[in-house]
Amino acid sequence: MKITAQEEYGLRILIRLAACKDEEGLSIPQLSDAEGLTTHYAAKIARTLRMANFIRSTPGNKGGYILARPAGEIIIKEVLDALGGVLFDTSFCGAHKGNMRFCTNSVDCSARSLWQILQLTIDKLLVQITLSDLIGKEEESSVKFNSLVRQNPVL
Repeated sequence: MKITAQEEYGLRILIRLAACKDEEGLSIPQLSDAEGLTTHYAAKIARTLRMANFIRSTPGNKGGYILARPAGEIIIKEVLDALGGVLFDTSFCGAHKGNMRFCTNSVDCSARSLWQILQLTIDKLLVQITLSDLIGKEEESSVKFNSLVRQNPVL
């Protein structure tokens, strides 16, 4: 399982904007400098986040990007879906058919059930986490997430 660069950097940009105290927000150059990205890549991610209504631009000479709604209303599953999509979807099997026209296990595949339950478990966790849960120190968020896992026996 891999988290894409766009998912990682998109989430980091949202966390940075959520923690920003400036009403003007942060500009693309500020975001790119803070995250070590090219301005082109930071702008591409910001556009994706803006199109998904997670952020909005502030007008003016000193304008930048701010959250479009409170951090507590931004669900992390929705963010990751907008930035990269799901880990396992129905096209997954078709993409792993080797040199055959169809996967040799397309009718009866025990691995598919593993990927499906992993997706369901991850989704169940991610819908419970908001952007506000990610603001602050790593230790604080770790305590929150460990508590979530203990409250959900499936996790």
